[in-house]
Order: sequence, then structure tokens, then C-alpha cells
Amino acid sequence: MKHAVSVSLGSSTRDKRVELELGGEKMIVERIGTDGDIEKYKQLFGELDGKVDAFGVGGLDMYLRFEGKEWPFRAVLKVLEHVKETPLCDGRGLKHTLEARVLELARPQFPNGELPHFKRAFIPVAVDRLGLASAISQVTDEVIYGDLMVALGLPLPVYGIKNFRRVVRFMMPMVSYFPLSIIFYGSSGEEPAPKYVKYWEMCDLIAGDFLFMRKYMPESIAGKTIITNTTTAENLELLRERGAKMVITTTPRYDGRSFGTNMMEATLTAYAGKGRRLTDDELNALIDELDLRPTVDIFE
Repeated sequence: MKHAVSVSLGSSTRDKRVELELGGEKMIVERIGTDGDIEKYKQLFGELDGKVDAFGVGGLDMYLRFEGKEWPFRAVLKVLEHVKETPLCDGRGLKHTLEARVLELARPQFPNGELPHFKRAFIPVAVDRLGLASAISQVTDEVIYGDLMVALGLPLPVYGIKNFRRVVRFMMPMVSYFPLSIIFYGSSGEEPAPKYVKYWEMCDLIAGDFLFMRKYMPESIAGKTIITNTTTAENLELLRERGAKMVITTTPRYDGRSFGTNMMEATLTAYAGKGRRLTDDELNALIDELDLRPTVDIFE
């Protein structure tokens, strides 16, 4: 039985282990959180290296991809430099395949099979989810990017994907030298601190990582559509209670919860059995072969 493990720097309260079958292959898919303990994080990778079929790198990005080039986070690569045998998957492949196709893949679950259209979207952090940002820009009149506000504390929203790409192009040479304190944004995201409420209120679509959602979400998100990742049953209930109209979770749900892109990419890597990360073409082929689709929850 193939075994994919995501070792996450995030909260252990979100841990999950499931046995599932993909394309006739039985697999163990497991997420292990380390509650922000970097030494435990490094230790688990070392202990499991060569003993599992693929690693998900949870809570940290190894690289950011932009305009055909990958920019390394040197601090993260340093943490993982002792991993020699098991392939490392930080989810960037699925962020440029599955997430770029999220609306297309979810279309059969929408009312009447029609793609939704939005007036305005807010993405708190998009630099590591450019596939999702591109997909959203195609169905939204205006997109507001919060990367400079959330990641760097600068009160500068960025309007429109063309302007956002200009900002990313300027910032990319610097990201390689970001310390872990900037790259990792917290072990749980469960400490609510409503922020950027103006942008939540003015938008009918909110998209991005669920930990940012959970932390900055205002008391009411009535009538809004949420596109996010890694939702549990409790997360969905919270969004429903706050008034969300629809929640699109970019990855499939297994045994009551979805897994992050790093975990799902590790799962597909283990399934393929090539002993390396998969290319975008290989990932897209498996998405179609295994019929992997986002999960759509409609609350109205």
C-alpha cells in the first residue's frame, strides 16, 4: 500500500489519516502537524525519509513560480536539505493545474451547470496561488489583491491582475531571502482577528488559503462565495453560520475533510510511483484520469 505523508508546520488539531483507493490503488494519505515547532518538523522529515512514497511540505512553500521561472525560498530549502530519498511536494504543481482549472472542474456542480460571475473579488494572498488568481480574474469584473497588506503590512491593495503581476515581477527577486517568520504565517490561524473588513464587505467573492479566511473573516459574510482549500466539517459550518452563499473547496473531500494541495500532490506523486515530483502535464493527466474535482457546498 502506498503511503503519502504531509508533514505540516501547522496545527496538529487538523491532523487526519485516511485510507482510500485511487485508480484501483489502495493508499494511505496522512497529515501530521507540528504546531509551529521547526525542530519537530525537521525531525519528522528525517525519520520518514525513504520510508514513505511522497512527502507533502505543509505550512511552507519551497518555491514560487512566476512567468516560467521558479524562485526558491532559501530558508525553507535549508530546513529540508536533509531529505534525500522521498520526493518533496509543496503543492505548487497543483496550484498551477488543479487550482487554475477549479471553476471548469467544478462546473457540473453549479446550478444549471453554468459558471458563476462575480462583480468583485478579494484575495488576501495570491502570490503563491497564481493559478487560482488567473482563474478568478476570468469570471470577475474586478479583483483586489491583498498581498502587500497581509504579507508585508503595507496599506496598499492592488487592483487588477495586470497590476498584480507587475508587483509580483518586482518582488520575486527578493522573496528568496525572506526569513521563515514571513513565509510561515501561524500554526493554526484559529485566533480570529477581523481585518481588511472593507474589502470583505465590498466583494461578493473571497478566495485564498483558509487560514487567512479564518483569521481575518468578519462576523458576517452574508451572500458571499468562498473559494478556498483544506476545509473540515467544522470549517464549513463556520462559513455557513457566517452567511456564506457557496463554498468551493479546491481539492476533493475524503472522510469529511479536504487536504491541502501539498498533500494531494504528494498523493498523486505516490500513486504515480515515479520517485520524483510530477510535471504539470502529468498532474493534469491524473486529474482527468482519476476525475479529481473540487467540492461545492451551496448553502442557499
